[in-house]
Amino acid sequence: MKNISIKFLLGSALLILVFSGCKKILEEEPRSFYEPSFFKTERGVQGGITSMYGHLRIIYGQPYYYNTLETGTDEYTYAQSADANFRDMDLSGVGSITPQSSRSDNLWGAAFSNINTASGVIENGLAVPGISASLIAEARFFRAFDYFLLVQTFGGVPLDLGAGELKFNTAPSRKSVRNTVPEVYTKAIFPDLIQAIADLPVTPRVTGGVTKTVARLYLAKAYLTYAWWLQNPNNIPTYPATPRTDPAGQSAQSYFQKAYDIAVEGINNPGPYGLENTFYDVHVGGNDRNKEMLLYADHTQESELYNGAPIVTGFDGEIGNPPGRNSAIWMVTWNYTVITSASNPGGTGTAISSVQREAAQALGRPYTRMAPPIGVFTNTFAEKTLDSRYDGTFTTVYRGNWPKGGTPNPVLYNANDLPVAPGDAILTFLDSDAEAAGIVYPTGQRFAGKVSNNIGAGQLPGRADFVIPPSGISRIVYPGLWKMGVYRTDNGTGLGSPNATSTRPFKIAKFSELYFIAAEAAVKGATTVSGKNARELINVIRARAGKWRFSNKSNAAFVSDNSAALTAATPGTIDIDYILAERSREYFGEGLRWSDLVRTQKWNDVASTYAIGGANYGNHTPQTFNRTIEPRHYLRPIPQSQLDGMEATAEEKAAYQNPGYQ
Repeated sequence: MKNISIKFLLGSALLILVFSGCKKILEEEPRSFYEPSFFKTERGVQGGITSMYGHLRIIYGQPYYYNTLETGTDEYTYAQSADANFRDMDLSGVGSITPQSSRSDNLWGAAFSNINTASGVIENGLAVPGISASLIAEARFFRAFDYFLLVQTFGGVPLDLGAGELKFNTAPSRKSVRNTVPEVYTKAIFPDLIQAIADLPVTPRVTGGVTKTVARLYLAKAYLTYAWWLQNPNNIPTYPATPRTDPAGQSAQSYFQKAYDIAVEGINNPGPYGLENTFYDVHVGGNDRNKEMLLYADHTQESELYNGAPIVTGFDGEIGNPPGRNSAIWMVTWNYTVITSASNPGGTGTAISSVQREAAQALGRPYTRMAPPIGVFTNTFAEKTLDSRYDGTFTTVYRGNWPKGGTPNPVLYNANDLPVAPGDAILTFLDSDAEAAGIVYPTGQRFAGKVSNNIGAGQLPGRADFVIPPSGISRIVYPGLWKMGVYRTDNGTGLGSPNATSTRPFKIAKFSELYFIAAEAAVKGATTVSGKNARELINVIRARAGKWRFSNKSNAAFVSDNSAALTAATPGTIDIDYILAERSREYFGEGLRWSDLVRTQKWNDVASTYAIGGANYGNHTPQTFNRTIEPRHYLRPIPQSQLDGMEATAEEKAAYQNPGYQ
């Protein structure tokens, strides 16, 4: 018998589904304990289903797990204030990933607990009067969803949690045996998602509920990932060791075709979903639950209970107790509050913090734990004029907001001792080094005799804003991630509550990814239908990227349609490298990059070297860093806490652990 050392349902929180008038919501009722017979009641089944949505908050938005999905890729490296949680993941010689340090342990615990809850609902639900197959299908979706996350992260994982494969376990066990990767896919992920597609509704049962389209996206993505696993182009080892063959004898090519077909089916049968008109609309605060969102870990400003964290607080913790806070955005936010402007016309007088900490999408709480390398701005987002995604991804202009913090000065003095008013640019990250001709940097943080600047930024003749070109980006000063920035409606005329965790939903899956999955499968040889070859699919996304309605850089309405120019510039033949670059432009910083590079086995090709400035203000000399990305790193280590809880010999524990992490 295969068992697992995890505390499952007993002692976990239960979230109960209710209907409030005509508005369908998920109402959460914390519950300290419930026994297995609870799932034999309508209330128990509904509560178990609702808890599955709640568990998304434990995984997504958790800052250290978020770090494992981004740090060490071409999107992020460690920043000036990073501790070992972040340095270890970079693989650049400043730390190492171990079973004790890997923060993928957050996924292990949350996913297995939820899997067991899902199995309890699936086993008992249909026998309960009033419970429909479509409701049970939501449990099937989440069981497959969690197993898919686990198998991508750790390789093969247990299907038997103590009571048999895919059976509901009622008591903790201290024994565990891992299944192989093909077994996890073919016994758990694929069957559950296929059944979920058959039984789920077209329109969500509740706001944010899963549907046929959501299940299609994950089935297509699972087929795509498994096809790559079978093909194994770079001979990456798997664990537990097993031949790279499908139990049913199907080829990698057949799974690429399945991925294409299911993704296209999702595109052709969107239900209530679709692409937003502009990239800006996808990410602007206040429009989070838009038609492009297929799945998200929900948070809200309206209720601490439904938010999973305090809403207004002095300094909230990044994880807290209970867990479930959305604080990932803090990690990629640098300390812009260090910027100063002068109170006197000559650049003298009092040094005033001209960009103060504010609960605004462009600002938020700084942690300086993760920084984007220079290549993000010179390579990934080289095109910044036609393509709206650069402007819709980053905060590149930091504007004065000092009156909101109680400083009454109507004017301050900034670069070149020129006056700036509230709302004016204080610091600008330039689009290219070509714009920086004639730039002058101070020696250290400020120019001699001045109290302004304080971050070592440069100045250009005639400009009142300090500037930094792409080559000047460092581990301590870099553009923020606007797309995930905080958004609140209760700031009034002040700075609001910038030290509370984000009350925005964390976006997990979007309708747009169906186009990328189909395009990637097409590149890998899937037979395409008319109008949906790889280039045509990618051009749907690029056409949308060319449409602007607002410029964050200018902080003003800006209507432009560059769709024709962007689609014309798309290569005639699309390859995997181009798809990965487009995926980064579309999903930068959203926690998809590590899995994308692992799936395609392009991690070493794309992220083995990077350039960035140092960790001190005024350091604008790029340094090149090399990463040592070994085949073993394509799997994360089994958490030490799992091994410590197992009833097994040292040799058995070593055999349970992924190779290279013993």
